[in-house]
Amino acid sequence: MRTGTRIASFLALLLLVFAGAALAGNRLDPEVEEPSEAMTSDGGAHGGSHASGEEPLSATPGLAVAAGDHRLVVPRTRVAAGREAVLEFSVVDDRGTVHDFDVEHERRMHLIVVRQDFQAFQHLHPEQRADGSWVARVDTRRPGAYRMFADFSTGGESLTLASDLFVPGDFRPEPLAPARSTADAGDGYRVVLDSVPAGAGQTVESDFEISRNGEPVSEVQPYLGADGHLVALREGDQAFLHTHPQGEPGGAGPIRFDVSYPSAGRYRLYFQFRHGGRVRTAEFTRIAGPAGRGESASHEH
Repeated sequence: MRTGTRIASFLALLLLVFAGAALAGNRLDPEVEEPSEAMTSDGGAHGGSHASGEEPLSATPGLAVAAGDHRLVVPRTRVAAGREAVLEFSVVDDRGTVHDFDVEHERRMHLIVVRQDFQAFQHLHPEQRADGSWVARVDTRRPGAYRMFADFSTGGESLTLASDLFVPGDFRPEPLAPARSTADAGDGYRVVLDSVPAGAGQTVESDFEISRNGEPVSEVQPYLGADGHLVALREGDQAFLHTHPQGEPGGAGPIRFDVSYPSAGRYRLYFQFRHGGRVRTAEFTRIAGPAGRGESASHEH
């Protein structure tokens, strides 16, 4: 074969090899789509932006038995039914049982116990033992599944840790009461709740006005360093809401709180005040609408 013919054949073979490589490359390395804005780390699939206005789950207290270095330890989550039962618990960290707690609302530990249908609410102040553990006497006359919240501060950090609690017996859960603007606190006391419609991710002012036998109660006795105390829980998971009283004890007019609603849904509010030497509780259901579109819960249903 002549030299020119050989060179031409060789060049033709090279062209076939390059063409095949290009075709294979197109099959092995397809066009890559860049991630859309909805899938970036700023939001979208991971929800990092929380555009709905809802509070991130990690910022909602009362949902877990542990937070950071601290953990709630309850040796017995099943307590005997009856007039009352002894409940023991501890708060531990990586060094062992925590002994030192800060004073908040005039107490070093607040224990909230409520049945998971929002009945049988109790606000207790346990006693601390020498070993750092806590003990409280809980009313267990109503059987059912309960949630207990240890609300405290240690080293300047406020925490709310929670655990399930069970009282054996015939448990018949009750439906959540409808949203109303008035509530009975017993012995002729009534409380009126006035606030603007709430939306997910919003904090709204809530005013509580107290009367007895139709006459306004102009002055209450301080309770836990304020004119009143408010606990708010979310339906479904009983998340523990942040509430903050406004003003100094002994002020005139309604008792006002700032209440934060992390998501849309129904909430149960427990407003407590002291009058006549006794602490009384008025309970309300509130409804938070979607972000930016609060749904009124202050009217009668």
